[in-house]
Order: sequence, then structure tokens, then C-alpha cells
Amino acid sequence: MGGASDTEEQQLNAVMETAPPPTRRRKRKSMVWEHFTVEAVPGGCTRACCKLCKQTFAYSTGSKIAGTSHLKRHIALGSCPKIKSQDRKQLALAAGLKTDDGESPDPPKRRYRTSSFLNAQFDQDICNENLAKMIILHELPLYMVEHLSFVAFAQSLQPRFKMLTCEAIETEIMAVYQKERHYLLQIFGTMLGRISLTIGLWTTSQTLGYVCLNGQFIDSDWKLHRRMLNFMMVSSPHSENALSEVIGISLSEWNMKDKLFTITLDNNCSSHDIYSANLRDHLSNKNTLMLKGQLFVVRCYVNILNVIAQDVIASIHGIVYNIRESVKFVKASPTREEKFAEISLQVEIPSTKSLSLDITTQWNTTYHMLVAALEYKQAFTVLETCDDNYNEAPSHDDWKKVEVVCSFLKLLYDSASIILVAPDPTSNIFFHEAWKIQLDLAHAVASDDAVVSSVAKDMHEKFDKYWRDCSLVLAVAIVMDPRFKLKLVEFSFSKIYGEDATRYVKVVNDTIHELFLEYVAQPLPLTPAYVELGEANASIHGNEGNSPITPFSAVDGLHDFDIYISEISTTLSTKSELDQYLEEALVPRIQEFDILSWWKLNNIKYPTLSKMARDVLAIPMSMVSSASGSLFGTGTGSRVLDEYRSSLRPDIVEALFCAKDWLQYLPTMMEPPSNAIVKMEI
Repeated sequence: MGGASDTEEQQLNAVMETAPPPTRRRKRKSMVWEHFTVEAVPGGCTRACCKLCKQTFAYSTGSKIAGTSHLKRHIALGSCPKIKSQDRKQLALAAGLKTDDGESPDPPKRRYRTSSFLNAQFDQDICNENLAKMIILHELPLYMVEHLSFVAFAQSLQPRFKMLTCEAIETEIMAVYQKERHYLLQIFGTMLGRISLTIGLWTTSQTLGYVCLNGQFIDSDWKLHRRMLNFMMVSSPHSENALSEVIGISLSEWNMKDKLFTITLDNNCSSHDIYSANLRDHLSNKNTLMLKGQLFVVRCYVNILNVIAQDVIASIHGIVYNIRESVKFVKASPTREEKFAEISLQVEIPSTKSLSLDITTQWNTTYHMLVAALEYKQAFTVLETCDDNYNEAPSHDDWKKVEVVCSFLKLLYDSASIILVAPDPTSNIFFHEAWKIQLDLAHAVASDDAVVSSVAKDMHEKFDKYWRDCSLVLAVAIVMDPRFKLKLVEFSFSKIYGEDATRYVKVVNDTIHELFLEYVAQPLPLTPAYVELGEANASIHGNEGNSPITPFSAVDGLHDFDIYISEISTTLSTKSELDQYLEEALVPRIQEFDILSWWKLNNIKYPTLSKMARDVLAIPMSMVSSASGSLFGTGTGSRVLDEYRSSLRPDIVEALFCAKDWLQYLPTMMEPPSNAIVKMEI
């Protein structure tokens, strides 16, 4: 054995001595090696292994190289199951192959050309701006630029990038803010209609607070927009003059002193905050407020729903606590859940709902918890009799109260959900919801059931206050909906007010006509002119007015008919656009109806009325949007600014809040960046 081994070693040494020196293997440059590794297999061969799906392919057998074409096809034409379909097209083009839709790659310019991104010019200013936008949009702390780990990460991507200091990033944030503000100023300069404001209050751990102003308007293309205008610090945000001062400053800064239409407040702001500061009177004296401010203050609809929901849940807080603890008990272990499921089968509960715990700050989750628990009430009663550790089951009377409360919460929940599904809710959709709640609560108060009447009484008192304050502006908004006009106002008021309905309908009708007359007094924008019949005839016959034209009526003997037509035309011409609009048949109600598109199409037909509709439909009946995440929030007080933001300079705080709102509407922020692989030119 030893001799044979020595002989083999001697032969190997002899081969090594006579063999030519090994040549340096050329570095693999094909893009496929980003996705494959080379592995040796028995027999002196190597195979290429896909990093994603782990499939192997022949690569070399001895001195013969199989090439990379089959490897390119694997990653670029969809053979690899791990590569997402959206990446295949880019991979195919990068590999120099045709895609499934027949698109061919760019013709090769130079073999092994460096990819285009390696030739990109480094720009410190662009990097600084993008870093500022990242901090703004993701609400990151400014001091993150001093974190050693973040500095190391940034320099690993681009060693030439010079990290900014906290002071420098503040400057960049202000630059982004000023740039976007200038762009918004240009938009407001071309705005055809008026703007309506919403006002929100923010408090801090200090005595200072902030007032947040948002503006809502409809642009020339009949698209609804909401933009944050200011986030201003005030010494006493709840003081009598704070809101009026902020509104005055904001209107002046944005050059909109004569374009204010309405202001929407939450239910914690009382109207005297606006009126007592003489802002309303001051603007009315200058004729800048429509109807002398009669529609000036609007209450937030979603806020009143949240207030009422919170109160009705609080009215049975003890029962809600027991149900919450009962759900916790059942979900504490799989064994308990199995036992509860067995009990549910035994008592034949048909429910498919699952028990769930609520988030105490979101009343809709409490509603869902109660609804699910209500269906398992019999199971909870049985569980208490067979498990000594459980003693939280509500009584029969308790379940009765829960059932009543859930019926009222459903009324509020369904109404709020209608608002939720509308991405850009115009003011007309709120009347439907408000009048139904007002009517249902009024009927419930008169119920013979003591529990129903008791719960409804407190709810109706709060909602009736909202209805009295806002029913007029809600009704004006629904009249601008061509599917309903005044007809729905008449119908709903007859159910709510009974014999007094006519008086309330007249108030709405008078208000609409008075508002329309104010728009008539304003100059109209340039619109295509209609050619008068006489002018058209003169043009057709080549007559410029120098030669008299013999009336055809003198020939056909229909002179009386011409007089009749003239009288009809005179009668019709005396009717205003508003009266013509109200007298026309209602537009059919279809689910896909777009009210802004309808007014855009009828803009020429109703040039003055469409101006009024533009402003009315843009009134923000709710301060809360579906995107804000607080549609079902139980908190009714001011929002609280965190300690870090409170420590920043007020101008930086305003820049952070406003710029975040404005940046989200940029085209580059609306869609996620592409994950496509950078093309390599071969």
C-alpha cells in the first residue's frame, strides 16, 4: 500500500513539473452570477446552482465550459419559480432576450459596458433634499443624522456623501417647506372658487399649544383637494381670540382674505371663539363672507358620532368591563377556547363570529366585541355554571342593555362607514346620514321600552344640538345634488317636523335663492358665448346689418306664431339658472354617480350655479378623513404633541407638519419605487 502511494506521488510531482503554469481565470462578468454559484461535483465537473430555487445546471465538464445562455433563460424567462413575475421582463431585457410580449432589448453598444447607474453623477444637494424628505414623511427625529450607525450606513452606500448636522438638516427641511409652499401658492392663485377651513387643536405638556388649519377646495378640473395651510403655535389655544388671530394670519399669508367660505370646528370649540373675536363681523362688513356668515361655522359630523358613541358605551361601562374580562378569560388558553366552543355547540349557537378584544380608544372595536359576545350570551351563562374560575357573566338584564346599545351603535357605525368608503367625501353625502339618525333617535325616545327610551334620550339631546346647528348647511349641500335637489329636503323634513315641515323647507329654499343671488352679483369667468339667432341668420345670409331683411312671417302668415314664441322666450328668460335647475327632472340614482363630474359637464349650462355648487360641495362637513386613522376614535379632546416635537422651534414644527401633508401628493410619493433590476448593456 505504501509503495503504491509513493509511486502515485512521484507521478503527480512529475506532471506538476512539466505542466505549463496555470493561466489566471478571467473574472466572471455575466449578470447571471448575481443569481448563481458554481459548485464542484464528483467526476471533475462543476454545476451552476440557482441561489433562489437551488436548481443546478451543467457548467463545466473537464475543460469544456457549457456557457451561460441556459442560465440566463432560467432567471429571465420565468423558469425560476422564486422570481416574481414583475421582475421577469427587466431580467429578460438585461439578459439580452426577448420578453413574452415580444419586446426586444436595446442593441448592444459595447461588450461588458459598465451599467448606467455606475456612471451617475453624485449630487450632494439632491441627497440632502431626499434625506430631509425622508425625515419629514416618516416623522423621524432630526438627530438621527448624528447616529453613528446611520452615518456608517449612508457612507457605505456613497463614501462621498457628507452627513449633515442637526442644524443643517433643519435648513434643508425649511427649504423643502418653502419650495412646496411656493407651489401651493401658485395653485391658490388660479383657484376659481372659495376655500373652506377646518380647525384642529393640539396641546403640549407646556402651556403652549398649536392650531392646525386645513383648507378644502375644488379646482378648475372639478377635483376635491384638502391641504394643510398652517400649524401655528399659540400661547392659549382654547382662548377666546386664539382661533380668530390664527385664521386672520393664515388668510393673509395665503392671499385668501376674500375667498373664505366656511369654517369647520370640532364639538369642543364653541362658536363664540369665532364670533366674539369680531372676525365674522369684520369679514361680513367687507362683503367677503357669503350670506353675511350665515353658513360660516360648521360642526364636524364624524366628531359628533364619536362623542355620542363614547357616551353610550360609557353608560354601560360596568357591563362592557365584564364582557371584556369574559373574552379575556375564554381566550386565555387553547383549553378554555375549546371548552367554550364545545358549550356553544351544545347550546346550538349558530354564530360564525369570533370573540375579540377591543381597543379602548377605538369605539368601533368595542362595538364589534359586544356584537360577537352578544351572540354567545347563552354560552357565557353555561360557562359560569360549569367553571368555578369564571364569574364575570353578565345577567339577563345586562344582555338586554347590551342589545339595545348595539342597535344604536350600529346606527352610528353604519353612518361613519359610509363616510369611510368615500375617498374624497363631498358635502352632499352627509345629509342622508344626518337626517336618518335624527329621525331614528327621535322615534326611539318615544319608545314604550324604558331601556330603549332611556339610552336614546341622551343620544338624541346631543345629536339634536348638532342637527339644529347644521341642518341648514347640510340641506343646502343636498340641493346641489341633481339626484335629490329640494325633493329630499321636503321628504325628510316631513318625517322629522310633521306639520311644521313647510316652514323649515321654506327656510332652506330662501337661503338657496339668497345665496344664488350673491353669486349672480359676482362676475363670471369667460365662457363660450352663444350666438344669437338673429346674428346667426345674418351671418348665414351674408348680411352685416346694412340691408333690411324681409321677415319670413310676412310671407307664410305666421306672425301670431312668432309673437307666441317671443312671449314664451321672455317667460323662460326670466327664470334663473337655479329655478331651471330645481324644476328639471331628477337625475337617475346610480351607484357610480360622480357629482363633481356631473357639474363639470353642466358647467356651461349653469355657469353661475356651478360656481355656487363648487363652493358648497367643497365644505368639509367632517374634519376627520379616512386616511387619518381616527374615524372611530373615542378621544374628543385636543391631540397631544409629543415631547420631542414640543421641544423644537415652532417654525420647524410647522414645516414638518405642513411639508409632510404636501409631499404626499407628489407623483414620486404616490407609487412605491420600482424593484426592477438595473439593465446591463452587453
